[in-house]
Amino acid sequence: QVQLVESGGGLVQAGGSLRLSCVASGRTFSRYAMGWFRQAPGKEREFVARIRSGGSVYYADSVKGRFTISRDNAKGTVYLQMNSLKPEDTAVYYCAATYTATTSVASYDYWGQGTQVTVSS
Repeated sequence: QVQLVESGGGLVQAGGSLRLSCVASGRTFSRYAMGWFRQAPGKEREFVARIRSGGSVYYADSVKGRFTISRDNAKGTVYLQMNSLKPEDTAVYYCAATYTATTSVASYDYWGQGTQVTVSS
């Protein structure tokens, strides 16, 4: 069992930056691939980025070059550094854990409660 708690969301102007954190409980954090997803009002939850247990990363095209995912296994934490934010990045952001390292929402076994990111124009 893994419990995930996100933090770091907030209101920022377009072009600004935010850093999201997700702290995981449990001693097996390093074995999981971790993902960040987001859900805007009236839209389906979508993949943003994921990082494998070994550190390889993958991004959605919409955030490539602007967002960076990283992890600190010693701290049981995964991060999402978001730069050059756009109004269309506004959403609730969720972190999630999986053994399968896919981009599919359905493949992730554990989810945090989400943190709101709002980007004003």
